[in-house]
This record gives sequence, C-alpha cells and structure tokens, in this order.
Amino acid sequence: MNPVPVLAATEAAAWDAAARTQYRIPSRVLMEAAGRAVADLLLHEFPEVRRRGALVAAGAGNNGGDGWVAARALHAGGVPVWVAALDPKTDDAIDNRALARVDGVRELGREEPWPATAVAVDALLGTGAAGPARGDVLALAQRLVTYGAPIVAVDGPTGLDLSTGEAHGPLRADVSVTFGGPRRGHLLARDWCGKVIVVDIGLPPPDPVWPVLVTDAWAGARLPKLAPTMHKGDRGRVTVVGGSDGMTGAALHAARAALAAGAGLVKLVAGPETIAAARASLPDVLTVESDLGSELEPAVAEALEWADALVVGPGLGRAATRATFLQAVLGRRAIPTVIDADALTLFQGPAERPLVLTPHLGEFRAQFGDELADLAANDRWAAAARAAQKAKATVLLKGVPTVIADLRGPIHVVASGNPGLATGGSGDLLAGFIGAFLARGCAGPEAAGLGAHALGRAAEHGARQWTARSLRPADVLAALPDIWRAWATTAPVGPPVLTVLEPPETA
Repeated sequence: MNPVPVLAATEAAAWDAAARTQYRIPSRVLMEAAGRAVADLLLHEFPEVRRRGALVAAGAGNNGGDGWVAARALHAGGVPVWVAALDPKTDDAIDNRALARVDGVRELGREEPWPATAVAVDALLGTGAAGPARGDVLALAQRLVTYGAPIVAVDGPTGLDLSTGEAHGPLRADVSVTFGGPRRGHLLARDWCGKVIVVDIGLPPPDPVWPVLVTDAWAGARLPKLAPTMHKGDRGRVTVVGGSDGMTGAALHAARAALAAGAGLVKLVAGPETIAAARASLPDVLTVESDLGSELEPAVAEALEWADALVVGPGLGRAATRATFLQAVLGRRAIPTVIDADALTLFQGPAERPLVLTPHLGEFRAQFGDELADLAANDRWAAAARAAQKAKATVLLKGVPTVIADLRGPIHVVASGNPGLATGGSGDLLAGFIGAFLARGCAGPEAAGLGAHALGRAAEHGARQWTARSLRPADVLAALPDIWRAWATTAPVGPPVLTVLEPPETA
C-alpha cells in the first residue's frame, strides 16, 4: 500500500499535472472516478439518500465537474437528485454538465425553490481556492447554510483554505471527501471539515518527498513485534531521568508509559520524593535516587550505561544545577534519547547521539527562537523541518496536527487525538512511548510517529468511554491494549477509500 500523502494546494496541483502529462491519465477519467466516489460515499454515509434524494451545488470549475459526475451517477442508480449550478468554465466541467443533462439530471434555476433532500453536496470550490468566497459562489454557499441538510463537501467546505487551514466560512461540512491524500487545511481545521474520507481516484504514486500521514496501517507495519522466545532484555531497557522533588507525577507517567508501550525493563532516575512514590506505586520500575545535581552519582552513571534508550526531562525542573546535570547525562554513552519538557529549555544542542525532541509551541520557541516559532504559527511543516536541521535531530512539534521532521526522509504527520489530551501528563506519556520504541531499535521518526499515533488513538478510544472532558492519562494507558490489538490486525478500509479521519470527540 502506498503511503497517504498530506498535501498543500501546490502539491495537489502538481500531482494532477503529473497524472495527465507524465502518466497520460486523462483528466476526464480522474473526474469520473472522483465524482463516482462521492456518489458511492453519499449512499454509504447517508442511507436515507436512496429514498429522499440529494441536492448538488456545483461551481464553475473542476470541483463543480466532480459534482455533475456525482449527480449523474446517483441519477443512473435511481436516486432522486437535483443540481443547483453556476455555468461551468472548464472543458471537463462543461462536458460533464452536458452529459448529465442528456442523461436527464434535473437542474434547478437560480430562483427556483430547492426540494427537501437527505443531504446536500458542496461542489463549489476545490483545493486551490484561497480567500473568502465571493459573488455567486458565496450566494450559493449561504443558501446551503440555510438549507438545513447535512453537508458533504467535495475536497473541502467552501471558504476553507485547504493549504493554510484559514476558515472564512460560511460552510461547515459534516463529511469531506478528498482525493489521494488529505490537504493540510483538513488537518488544521478539523472542526470545519467533519469526517474526512480520503479516496483513491487512480492518481499515480505520490512524490516520496511529500509529508506522509501516519495511519493505523502505517503504524501496524512498524510496531515492533514480540517473539515467543523473548526475554525482558530483548524488549528494550529504558531509563527515565527527571522527577525532581515536587514534580513527581511527570516522571511516573513517563515510566508507566514506557512499560505500557512494551519496554522490558524501565529504570527511573529521580529525586527522593519521586523515588519514594515510585517504590510505593510502581513495583515494575527499577529506581535510582539522585539529587539531579552537577555531578552524576555512580548509580546514575550506571543507569545511563545500562539503558538502550533514555527519556530525559519529565519533571526535571529548571534549578541552577539542572543544565550541568543534563550536559553530564548527554555526555555518557551515545544512545537514542528523548528530550522532553524541562530538558527542552535546558538543552544546548546538538548532541552526538540520536535525539528526538518533543516540544509544544512554547517549548519550540524557547529552543529554536522567535523566527521559527512565528513560522510554525503559519507553516508547521517548514518550521519543524528547519528545526530538525538546526538541532540535527528528529523534531516532533506537538499540536493539531503533530508534525515530525528529521534530517532525512519525509515529514510524518499525526492527525489522531482529541482535546482530552490537552491536560497535564499527556506529553509525559508520549515521551515514554517514544522511549520504548527507540529501545527496540526504531529510528527516531518511526518511534515518534508510533508514539504520537498511539497516544492519539488511545485518547480517541478512551474518550468514547469516558468523554474527552473527563479523560486523564490513566484512561489513555487503559485504552492502549485495544490499540495494540487493532494494529496487529489492521486491514485496508477497502477501495476506493484509503483512510478515514473521524471528527475529534469534544464532549
């Protein structure tokens, strides 16, 4: 299965152009496949369409052409359908309107009342549209808003910039059907797009340099396998370093997460209060007490040498000696290391070891400066890529979506999760997950992608039981076993659907 790319408008246009010119796929063939996929998904998502019909609002460009194809396909199958359209301006849209008219598809005049139907299709503007809708397009979009039926958007809802995620309105979609891969705007403006369904319409393989969406299929193919003959050392040793006095919870979350993600052995280096709490509540975890000062105690040095991967930062604190302590930790054996939380503000990179940095935007600003942080507000992809080059590390920029960049290979994008993760402890779980995957030998981008997608999918699963509002880190960990089982048996959704992004739980 080819990777599912995440596209800017320029990349989507380049893909279309390559299909026509390099691979000689006629544009009418792509439009036919797109429109028929929309019709098929209408029937699947809204079964009442068979009885109550659909209204299609078709614009003047190729997005409108997709709408005409969908209307013709529905009509041919005996589904009641009406089209409210602008005069088409592209050859393919003109030809598909003519074909639909010959086939008997009913077209509504501009002033005609619209019949009540089960669903409305927004096929007014496509991926390349930018800025607010205007003129006749805006008038039709506003009429769709007041129409009251569920909206299925072709590519995306009218008024949403699918490159930047800037939403001008007026439409919000209940379902968005897009082609080949989600657009950046789908992931930046999830509350405007509803359920996002990505379908295959026969495009050639995507450019391997384009960002890749982390899906269940991607994760299932990379999740480290367990063998019947394994012992605990084979499953990876993780040392978590942090947990200064008064900041116990972060380090305990990270240690629990590393175990839950499959690490065979986890050792915690932390202050006295955290070690006491760990000994009382986490009998699975080995412990090393430290004052986290400027010189490493012998037992701390041994714990660093023992590990296959480190997680440094959860609850570490920012006392005067912590920067020297971090420098001493990173001066030991060069094993893969997650730099998280307080360590992100203390780290003065680069370091001579494989690193995964996991900042949220505030930590990103502290580590990489205002210029890159301001860029991240407008282009998370470019900012993360430049940060990875600067740090000579894998950089996981948390947010909606989470973007993972490395010195080599494509950017990875994680769109799973919900607002239930906007709570203390979620980042500590992520750091522990990544540490466990690094300890099993995963490369930085793969470990980060697995960790972030596991966190997001477990949060989605947990929110269905406990709601996003009530979700806590313990609920996320409790949901993990179902995620591992699901990934072990992941099967394709089935043609023409490539992947589905459900709307995030917000209750």
